[in-house]
Amino acid sequence: MNTENSSKEIGDKFQRDTKYYPGKLPRHFLDWNNKPELYKNYENPIDVISLPEPDFNNAAKLIEVLASRRSRRNYDPQKSLDLKVLSTLLWATQGATAKHDTPFGPLFLRTAPSAGALYPIETYLNIRLVDGLEAGIYHFRPHYFDIELIRKGDYSEECAAAALNQKMVKSAQVTFVWTAVVERSKWKYLQRAYRYIYLDAGHIGQNLYLAAEALQLGCCTIGAIFDEEANKLIDVDGVNETVVYMATVGVLK
Repeated sequence: MNTENSSKEIGDKFQRDTKYYPGKLPRHFLDWNNKPELYKNYENPIDVISLPEPDFNNAAKLIEVLASRRSRRNYDPQKSLDLKVLSTLLWATQGATAKHDTPFGPLFLRTAPSAGALYPIETYLNIRLVDGLEAGIYHFRPHYFDIELIRKGDYSEECAAAALNQKMVKSAQVTFVWTAVVERSKWKYLQRAYRYIYLDAGHIGQNLYLAAEALQLGCCTIGAIFDEEANKLIDVDGVNETVVYMATVGVLK
């Protein structure tokens, strides 16, 4: 086999092999006894910080935000972000909007849609400069609306290196790092799950863009990443859980 040619065609092959056809849907029975966990929680985080209530009182109207949304990369590295603003951004991306009781525990519906309400996307944050928070890597828990500190220190250099050395990462007040817990989607959708994972991440990224624009902040999503470096940054294995998307948020100059 010509490895170079097969690598060039792998995206085409995936698209072909995961197509649905009328009357030929994959035969698959859901194994409810092995349904993946709905949420990720760290057993021994360094700290857990409850987030303040989000505040959109001074945000722009949706139509104005849609018209003005841009990828904005020029941030003032000296200014800090207010914790309440960060809380608002997190709520806008994956905040809980309704709660349903299920046999597997409470299911929190969120601001961004997800295929089958499976929510495979986890949110991590590289906090560089946010009022009241230590610099470090944090994990967002939408079901508790808090963040877990899992690594102390400013990892902006490493984060930038994982994002193909894009300079804006070093000056951003916060960098969002989104992973997929793959089995949450594969449990139901098999190999087609990867299509839905990327769509889910896109919904979340657009919500961040709109919220940042409404709050007069800069935001730029990042799809160009060195996968292994990004996975190492937040200590995930790249198989069961893997980085799929990133985004910077910063105070504009």
